[in-house]
Amino acid sequence: ELEANYQGAANAGRPLLLEGGLDWKPLALSPRDMDFVEAKNAAAREIALAFGVPPLLLGLPGDSTHANYAEANRALYRQTLIPLAARTAQALAGWLEPAFEALDLEPDLDRIEALSGERESLWRRVEAAGFLSASEKRAAVGYPPEPEAGG
Repeated sequence: ELEANYQGAANAGRPLLLEGGLDWKPLALSPRDMDFVEAKNAAAREIALAFGVPPLLLGLPGDSTHANYAEANRALYRQTLIPLAARTAQALAGWLEPAFEALDLEPDLDRIEALSGERESLWRRVEAAGFLSASEKRAAVGYPPEPEAGG
């Protein structure tokens, strides 16, 4: 009976009388609720940006393709996490220096999975650079020079 009297284009806009303790539950957000959700997303976006976190990584609505996510993830490491880790390592080295003399601590970027594509690209470019010596290639990828043979 409900379907016959209230479903379809011909019955659109027809008032529905609910009896027997039934109450109306809206299935969509009201304009007021949508404003609240949008304000909440805007606040989350601003907070994320203040801390150097790409808003895309928080799952906020917007352009969230896989390529954008991967780029946002790399940006998080390059612009926020690596500088923070470097400053922390520098402060820790300064604190430990009296006990261990000149101490140099730095994050190991090779172990960051999100940056592995950049690292592979660097390796390919250095390998293809025939004008570089073996020592220059090692320096370009962050390795110390090879020890002298016979030393």
